[in-house]
This record gives sequence, C-alpha cells and structure tokens, in this order.
Amino acid sequence: MTSDPDYDVVVVGAGVTGLTVANRLRAAGRSVIVLEARDRVGGRLLTDTVDGVRLEVGGQWVSPDQTSLLALLDELGLETYSRYREGESVYIGLDGVRCTFEGEKFPVSERTADEMDRLTVVLDKLAAEMDPLEPWNHPDADRLDRISFAAWLAEQTDDAEARDNIGLYIGPAMLTKPAHSFSALSAVLMAASAGGFSHLVDADFILDRRVVGGLQRVPLALASRLPAGTVRLGEAVTKVEWDADGATVFTGQGGYRGRNMVMAVPPTLVSRVQYVPALPPVQAQMRQHISFGLVIKLHITYAKPFWRELGLSGTAFSPYALVHEAYDNTNEDVEGETRGTLVGFVSDVKADGLLALDAASRRERVLESLAAYYGPEALSPVHYYESPWMADEWTVGAFGTSFDIGSLTRYGRHLRSDVGPLAFASSDIAGLGFQHVDGAIRMGEAVAARLLS
Repeated sequence: MTSDPDYDVVVVGAGVTGLTVANRLRAAGRSVIVLEARDRVGGRLLTDTVDGVRLEVGGQWVSPDQTSLLALLDELGLETYSRYREGESVYIGLDGVRCTFEGEKFPVSERTADEMDRLTVVLDKLAAEMDPLEPWNHPDADRLDRISFAAWLAEQTDDAEARDNIGLYIGPAMLTKPAHSFSALSAVLMAASAGGFSHLVDADFILDRRVVGGLQRVPLALASRLPAGTVRLGEAVTKVEWDADGATVFTGQGGYRGRNMVMAVPPTLVSRVQYVPALPPVQAQMRQHISFGLVIKLHITYAKPFWRELGLSGTAFSPYALVHEAYDNTNEDVEGETRGTLVGFVSDVKADGLLALDAASRRERVLESLAAYYGPEALSPVHYYESPWMADEWTVGAFGTSFDIGSLTRYGRHLRSDVGPLAFASSDIAGLGFQHVDGAIRMGEAVAARLLS
C-alpha cells in the first residue's frame, strides 16, 4: 500500500465542516488533505438540475440568526434572495377543516391559541436558561432528559391540538422524529440552538432567504480555494491507526499520515470506521445512542405558481396531513423562470408509511395531500422529485442526528472531546446552529482554532 507524505492534518469529510477546517488551517500555513467518500463535495448540501429544474436537494435556507453562515457568504461573495411569502398561508386542523390565515399564528380556537402562546413562553424561558453548547448543565437537565417531549407536552396541557402543533415544530419539522422518541431536553436544545422557540415557530424568520444559485455553492467555493489535489473524492475511509504522535487514515487508495485527524462527518458515520486501537468505551457507547431522523423532502414543479393567483403564499402546515409543511420554493433567481415549485416534507412515522409504497403510489398520496392545501391544480405537476437522503449510503436519514431519551445528559459532554490526535466535528454536535450549515461552520472554525493553538 502506497503512502503519501505526512500532513499536518487529515480531514475526513468534504462537507462544510471539513472544508471550513481545511481552509482555516491552510490559511495559517498548515498542510492539509481532505478525504471524501462521495464523488462530490458538499455533504448534506446538494444543488442539482433534475429534468431541467434546479432543485436544492439538501439544505437551503438562511435565517438572520445564522451569523457565521452570513459572514461566510459575505467572505465568499455569495448573494441571497428572499423566500416568496406574499399572500395567505393554509392550515388544516384537528377537525380536518382547511383554513387560510396571515401571520405566524394558526387559525385555531381561542383556547388552543392561548395554550400555544403559553407553551411558547415556557419553551422560550427554558431555552434562555440553556447554553446550547452545554445543554446538560441546564438547571433542570436531569428531569427534562428523562421524559419524552410528547410526555412533557402532555404534562403541560390537555389541549391536543396545542400539543400537536407545538410538537410539530420540533418533532416532524426539525428533529424529524416522533415527539415520543426524544427527550424534552433535546427539544429545548433545538429551540436554544435557534435563539429561542419563538424563532422556530416563525417561518418568515427561520426560512428567511436562499442563496443565489443554491446553498451548495458554499462548499463548492470553499473547495475551490484549496490547492488542486487537496480534496480527494471517492475515498471512503475504512481504518484509522493512531497513537500519541498522529494518525494514519486508510482508504482504498492508500494511507495518509497526519499529526492530527478531524472526523468531519455525522456521529453515525464515525463508528463505521475501524480504529486501531479502538476508541475509548464512552466514545463507542455514545454513538450507539445517536441516530438520524427521517424526512422525505419533496420538490413538485408546476407550469406556473398557480397558488399565487389564488392569493396564497404557498406556505402550508398541518400536524395531521401527510405533508406536514410546504412552501413556495420557486427559483426567483433564475431569469425568465415561469414555473412554480413547491417544497414539502413528510417525516418520521408518516415517512415510514410512504416509503412502504411503490413510487407511483407515493406520488399519488403526496399530491392528494398537497391538493388538500392548494386545491385540485396541485394534482397536475410537470415535475415530481423526492430527495433520496433516506437511501444515501453516507447519510441514511435527514436532517441531522440527535440523542435518544436520557442520553444527552449521559453522553453529551463527550461529543466534542478529542481522542489523542483525533478530533470530531459536524453540525450535529453544534450548539448555536445545531443541524444547520451555520453550526457546521462554527464547529469547523472551533476545531481549526483548537488545532492551531
């Protein structure tokens, strides 16, 4: 087996985290190589043209609180544009009745609205008490981590529709898991990582802007700044041999020796590599309690954005519908674009059921769900596409990973701990920007700063 010359740092993963690490280290004069299993850079960011339609297959939105991402966009010279949001939104409630509304508050009964407002205040208060980098130090961490978010909501209110709607924002919409499968502490972390639960319930805030040309332009631009040959594609890491002096990282193409190694991949992928010697027990055990959520991201394009003519923004919500949320995702930055695109999401157990069907049946079910929001014209798209993250070998889920009940307080403090020359970083272990590109940048910069120090 051939072996390249030594590097200061071997980075595994050419997503935003790994490429941020590589750029910061290169700028400081360090020698770096980046190994990527996929045949492209970007990780969970992918902008692709499918049947003539440009789609953001992976992550796409930029919100005002994502200051690290906004700073990097400025640094890279990338521009953004506002998401279309003019007109009324649609909500389908517990009674199955379709209603339209303006603003961020759902058209529910006065009692349900009051309960949702009260729960938002409670969650905002809990989030304000948390440092998202150290959620296990929350003053009520032990209790909150030992109860599911669904059980916590049941303790708080007997209003089922209020519980379902509050649960929607963190369960199906963000962690993409059923609310009974993660802890109340994990829910508070999701809120704290966005600056408060109030931000999560405000679609105009959390889904504010998009990057001209697609968000994958960020990792593409970061990769282009590195010298030719720095990023090696199609090199899946199989084994890491490490000691106090460094690590040798093996792929099918050879071995790469570095004084340090950064595993810039989701926690679920860390354990797919053989380590010699093995990682400490707490590191191995910890990752057995971390898993991806499951969401099917849907891209449905029509000959025109017909919902706008109906006075609708394209924004739709319902914890009771197959497609629990949908938005106008038309590419406003494409000159002469006359088509309209909706993006929608099917999460957790509803995604399980949808994936059990054949492709034609899935399409039929999804379009029926959209027609309940937008009317019969939603049944006749010119293009239909499902993002394939649930079947992607190097992801197997979306949007990110999270702990099972009781494990955030048990293991969370070890997430960012180095093991000898080995460091671990991804958006999944961020505080602010948790599960977002903003968190990926923060984690990449933190690891780079630590190595440089």
